[in-house]
Amino acid sequence: MAGISRDKVASHAKFAEKLGLKYSLLADPETELMQALGAWGEKKMYGKVSQGAIRSTFVADATGKLSTVYPKVKAKGHAEKVLEDLKA
Repeated sequence: MAGISRDKVASHAKFAEKLGLKYSLLADPETELMQALGAWGEKKMYGKVSQGAIRSTFVADATGKLSTVYPKVKAKGHAEKVLEDLKA
């Protein structure tokens, strides 16, 4: 399991240590990977258009092959949905 954001490696390390995270946080300050995955792009909020991270979940197997993609997710109930799908 890993999380990806634009934050720098040092910022991720401090955050992971503070929260005791048991998974990797990947730094993508240039948004290259996020763009390739479709997780960076145009967003609209309160009528304002901006570029930013598009909350998405990607499930990969042990070889790194993507098996499921959940684009543009809402946080509420999402983790439970992914867990349910993984168990099925």
